Amino acid sequence: MQTFDAVVIGAGAAGLFCAGIAGQRGARVLLLDHSPKVAEKIRISGGGRCNFTNRDAGPANFLSENPAFCRSALARYTAVDFIGLVQRHRIPFHEKHKGQLFCDESSEDIIGLLLRECDAGGVVRRQPCGVRAVRAAPGGFELDTDAGPVQATRLVVATGGLSIPKIGATDFGYRLARQFGHRVVEPRPALVPLTFGADTWAPFSALAGVALPVRIETGSGKARGEFLEDLLFTHRGLSGPAVLQISSFWRPGQPLRLDLCPQLDLPRALREAKASSRRHLGNALAELLPQRLADAWLTAAGLPADRPLPEVRDRELDALAQRLQRWELLPDGTEGWRKAEVTAGGVDTRELSSQSMESKRQPGLHFIGEVVDVTGWLGGYNFQWAWASAHACAQALTA
Repeated sequence: MQTFDAVVIGAGAAGLFCAGIAGQRGARVLLLDHSPKVAEKIRISGGGRCNFTNRDAGPANFLSENPAFCRSALARYTAVDFIGLVQRHRIPFHEKHKGQLFCDESSEDIIGLLLRECDAGGVVRRQPCGVRAVRAAPGGFELDTDAGPVQATRLVVATGGLSIPKIGATDFGYRLARQFGHRVVEPRPALVPLTFGADTWAPFSALAGVALPVRIETGSGKARGEFLEDLLFTHRGLSGPAVLQISSFWRPGQPLRLDLCPQLDLPRALREAKASSRRHLGNALAELLPQRLADAWLTAAGLPADRPLPEVRDRELDALAQRLQRWELLPDGTEGWRKAEVTAGGVDTRELSSQSMESKRQPGLHFIGEVVDVTGWLGGYNFQWAWASAHACAQALTA
């Protein structure tokens, strides 16, 4: 039976990074993954250019049942640290929006970086290679793998979540956590489009492709989320950055609240338009909203688009403005794991050390990355959690 200091299960962002660091710090590391392709989620991220971190990443950009857990790892390995590594590998990159950093050329640059880091640490990689069973054993763990049995002092679970099953996502990490007595916060799709019932969405289904900046919010108290981002109408509901962001906060049965003209005092703008011209209501509204949305909104509100503004009563304009800036609607669900960029929920962090990502229930067992109940906003935050949690774990493996 082959013996290693550490076995890392999962060759995604967190697993590759952890294995490379631990190997370079002197550990003999085996990295396993059941998928034939390495780091497929990195490959498809950011439209193929990998939004690999966010300059502004901090604890406030993450959701968890235990919000303070992520502070330690994020403080000890920051976006600046990973940017430095990217620069040392001479990978060109750019800032696109709100601190989001992307490769100039391809996600393959980040995969190449991680593989070179693993090579520098002498990491043994086996892929595809599934894990059939894991057992605690004297001095560590025994694993039955497709390539035969192995033994290790430490075991790192970096298997990710359930999002995008077509690239190999499974619940293996959650099953392993439960095997060793860990609670798993119920996984749910996050950073995902939201859907609506056919009756609710009938007036808007023809607006697929329409986009505009909005303010969107849901929830209340500490569970409240609010974002100012772009919204995209789809045939089945809503998407775009605004909805992907809010989806991590949304729970079934909760309404969304939208302001479709967030930068404007809309009642005042409509009254001023009425006082200064004889334009039709539809034309005036189309100067403030996309034409198709303005037309659909007036139809749904029962207001003729061709009515001259001076003939529209002030209270009708005020009611129209209020509905546009306080649009409340109730999603009936999400587009599910197929379209979710990440998984919210995961291994309960109250049963892990925030310093080492090690289990408090099973010595030598670590959980990192998306499998853990830490979920970042849209915009490179989840990759930063992968790097930071992997770094914290690798330091502990070789302490």
